[in-house]
Amino acid sequence: MVSNSQTYLKILADLIKIKSVNDHELEVAEYLQDLFQENGIEAKILPLEGQRANLVAEIGEGAPVLAVSGHMDVVDPGNLAAWDNDPFTMTEKDDKLFGRGITDMKAGLAALVIAMIELKRQGLPKKGTIRLLATAGEEVGEEGSAAFYRDHYMEDAAGLLIAEPSTVYGTASEQKGSFDIKFTSKGTSVHSSTPEKGYNALVPLMQLLNEANTYFETIPAGEMGPVRFNIDVLNGGSQINSLPDLATTLVNVRTIPEYDNNQVAKQIETFVKSYNANGAQINTDIIMNEFPIATSPSNQLVKIIQSLGKEYAGRDIVVAASPGITDASNLAKDKPHDFPFAVYGPGDGSQHQVNESLPKQMYLDFIEIYQKLFIEFLEK
Repeated sequence: MVSNSQTYLKILADLIKIKSVNDHELEVAEYLQDLFQENGIEAKILPLEGQRANLVAEIGEGAPVLAVSGHMDVVDPGNLAAWDNDPFTMTEKDDKLFGRGITDMKAGLAALVIAMIELKRQGLPKKGTIRLLATAGEEVGEEGSAAFYRDHYMEDAAGLLIAEPSTVYGTASEQKGSFDIKFTSKGTSVHSSTPEKGYNALVPLMQLLNEANTYFETIPAGEMGPVRFNIDVLNGGSQINSLPDLATTLVNVRTIPEYDNNQVAKQIETFVKSYNANGAQINTDIIMNEFPIATSPSNQLVKIIQSLGKEYAGRDIVVAASPGITDASNLAKDKPHDFPFAVYGPGDGSQHQVNESLPKQMYLDFIEIYQKLFIEFLEK
């Protein structure tokens, strides 16, 4: 039975131990299912492909339904030698917890789960339903949240809380979109001494990328900030003295409501057509297409967070736009502007970094905050 801080910390340590790096969320789902069932809560595993799965669990019954969500995958730890300790063993130093996924976002996920278990133990909620949507694949592709959306798990939801790390005790009611695209440029390989006999696949691709980068910098910033055009991966050629006959690049564009994914796609298509009309052979493949989410910063969920969170933060709770994307891109799709939505979870800004960390007290605070938040939302 969950009931004390040492148990809370053990649950988090158990989750950190599971190496769910962009895969293997099934093991996390099975652990959480067992934990829920030990505490009298039914939880259902929803298989995806291979070792991937979502998990759904509910307490309470009837309307309103508050959907709460956290993802079960983590990013790769990178260079293991750069870590002070094994990234998949939770460690503690100076009242801080360390481990891969501690901030992004197994602490947030654990806090949601424990809050539900504690409420169930108290015979709560008396009104409404808390529905946990634990997702696979958030870090790459958002496969899990897409499945939840497709299978109508958000259809009756009156609100959505994403337990991703927000600014320290802060919250967000908006998030940028993300548009991932692969460019492939084809050419003709010849010896570098006679380039006129071939076609360098890299040249038009680099020219297009430079032109696009300059263009997107001119787009006026919106309420969430500017559009960001990021050239993340560029490959071309296999040896010196030979013109490359193939070049590829991966680009990530962070979009805003004022200049969304459709507008980005249209402009990129214009660039590609222009270069292809002048001899290039460039084609594109859209890898991910998640639109920005913009709900009112004064929605009901945010108001409750501002009221409750101030006690723990010791200051007013700042409402901002999230520069990153979350599973809300799918889960809050098609919801109206006044839909109660917030990103609110434990984190210190160290996500995706070596020695990822989290203040221990912040993790424990959010277990309390979520219990109060869930009940206040349902009762209002």
